Amino acid sequence: MSKSIIQRKDGICYLCEKLYGGGWHQQVEEHHCFDAANRHLSEHYGLKVYLCLGHHRTSKEAVHQNAEMMRLVQRDAQKAFESKYTDLNFREIFGRNYLDEEPEELHDISGFIPLEEAI
Repeated sequence: MSKSIIQRKDGICYLCEKLYGGGWHQQVEEHHCFDAANRHLSEHYGLKVYLCLGHHRTSKEAVHQNAEMMRLVQRDAQKAFESKYTDLNFREIFGRNYLDEEPEELHDISGFIPLEEAI
């Protein structure tokens, strides 16, 4: 089992700290930044973070419920990989470049008219 290259396991939720400037929890859960087919690569390269239950699985900001939060973690993981493994190509190994992708829209804005167009 590989250690995270992103964060120490010290009871701090990665997203609580990143988004709100703090977040010690009695229990944090390990999250592999790239699941499914790339889970073993996440483990091998240490691309995992520790999240509170809410940011991992149960709240609207949970990486398993919220595509924007998942992409935030994946972008940070790619940056960490590229910083540590300068001789390797992230895209070749993981099959895509998360840093070049547009942020996914979370909210349904159908029917929304931008203020400039409403005038």
